[in-house]
This record gives sequence, C-alpha cells and structure tokens, in this order.
Amino acid sequence: MIRTHIPVLLSESTDYLVTNRNGVYFEGTLGFGGHTQEILSRLSKDGSIVSTDVDQNAFNYCKNKFKNENRIKLYNFNFSLIDVIAKIESLEFFDGILADLGVSSFQLDNAAAGFSYSVNSELDLRLDKNLRKTAADFINYESEERIAEIIFEYGEEKNSRKIARKISEERKIKSIEKTDELKKIISSVTNPKYLTKTLSRVFQALRIYVNDELGSLKAFLENSVPLLKKGGRLVVISYHSLEDRIVKEFFKYENLSCICPIDAPICTCDKLKRLKIITRKPFAPSETEIKNNKRARSAKLRVAERI
Repeated sequence: MIRTHIPVLLSESTDYLVTNRNGVYFEGTLGFGGHTQEILSRLSKDGSIVSTDVDQNAFNYCKNKFKNENRIKLYNFNFSLIDVIAKIESLEFFDGILADLGVSSFQLDNAAAGFSYSVNSELDLRLDKNLRKTAADFINYESEERIAEIIFEYGEEKNSRKIARKISEERKIKSIEKTDELKKIISSVTNPKYLTKTLSRVFQALRIYVNDELGSLKAFLENSVPLLKKGGRLVVISYHSLEDRIVKEFFKYENLSCICPIDAPICTCDKLKRLKIITRKPFAPSETEIKNNKRARSAKLRVAERI
C-alpha cells in the first residue's frame, strides 16, 4: 500500500500547519499516514496529533503503522465529526487543522475498493462501507432526471442527460452492478476522443454523491473554526473545482467583518471576522512534483489563520 500512496504538497502543507512544536493538531483525512508522519517529525515529545479516516483499510493500516507512537490518537470517523472527536479527547482547541481531500492512489488502483473504472469491480464507491447506499443502488433505482442532475452537478459533465438516458435504458434489461458495465454504457454514447475525461467525471460525480463529500466538507469547515486556537491554521488540499470553490468561499466569508448591504447606513449584522486568509491564491504543486505524481496535478492548497 505505501508504495502506491504519495502524499501531495507534503512539505508546503506541513510548513503552514505546524507553528507550535508542542501543539495539538487535527488531521481530518488520515489516508495512509504520509502527512501524519511528516507532522509527527516536526513535533516535540510533548506535541500530538489526532487523526481520523472513514476508510477501514486506511485506518487499520495506520493503526499498525503508528502502534508504537504515543503522540497520536486515531479515529475511524468522518472528519466532519471533528467537534465530537474533540469532546471525546477533552480538547478545547487545536493548534492547527489539516484536511487532504483526495482519494488515495491505493483506493483508486485497488479493484476491491471499487473506485476505478480502470479495473472491473463491484460498482460501490463508498469510502465508508457502513453507508447504506452504493453507487450501484443509485444507478439502478434513482430517476433518470436525478442521475443526470448528479452527473452534471458533481461531475460537470455536459453530456449528463445522454448518459443518464442510456443508463435508464440498459438497467431495464439488466441491473448494472459492475464498473465495467457502467463504463461500457458511457463508452457507447461518448466520443472516444473525450472518453477518459467523461469516465473520470462520471465516476467522480457518483463517488461525491454516494459519500456526501461536499456536505461533509462544509460541515467540517464549520465545525473546525471554533476549535482553532488563535493563530492556528486551517490547511485544506482540494482536487477539483467543486471542493476548491467551497473552501474559497468559506474562507472569504469568514474573512469578512460585515455582511450588511453596501448601502446600509450602519452595521447591524453582528458578523465576526474569524479567519485571516494566508494564501490569497491557492498554492499548486511544482512541475517536479507533478512529474513524480501525476495525481497531484489538480491539487490546490488553501490556508487561513484563526484570529
């Protein structure tokens, strides 16, 4: 597993995050411990990290990897539950909070994980296997209109209606259960020139929907700010425009001290400025990093500081 997982923007994200070697940090997306290991290397013996991931494989792997490390606490929770985890740990504040929103290379490449259209597997796409609805459930039982809506909204795929119509036709003949079956359907209505991008968009859309990734991200951001110590950093690495837009708009809103109409004579909104934006423009991977890890090419790093 470790050979297939390369942490993205490792030094840059940790440089921004760790401002106190004796501090307590939260990592919302444990993955296979790449960022975790780097954060620990920068902490003193009195520093610590609380890390969580809904993926059972990642959680089990890191539980073994860090079994002799007493500065880390691991949870098999969704990162949106940062407030719950803080209460369990009796923590009032964190010195920094990190979320790397990408799906790991292991998940994408492992057939058993069911995330990739490159290998045939069950059409699952759940990060948390305790979730009730799989991608196959959605594809087979939701309305054609809803399928088109999700593919367009979460995948930004302009041919969403054509793809949804073909899915609706095919599922009347046979239930769609495998990634190859869905791939074949998409291929039949897509120009070969654009097939790879279309497949990526559709599978991305289904994964985002099944895991409620955008809803979890919004909840995580809202729950994180009150738990940040003054001067602490909120560091987020996103991989597609939908995620980045949410992070950007959240940081922008929390950077405002007033949201009254521009023509209002006095401020009546009682809005408090809670964050200072550190990265006015998102930080992107270097050409060297992208060359060594092609999946880093879409990454964007944004940082804000609690005031």
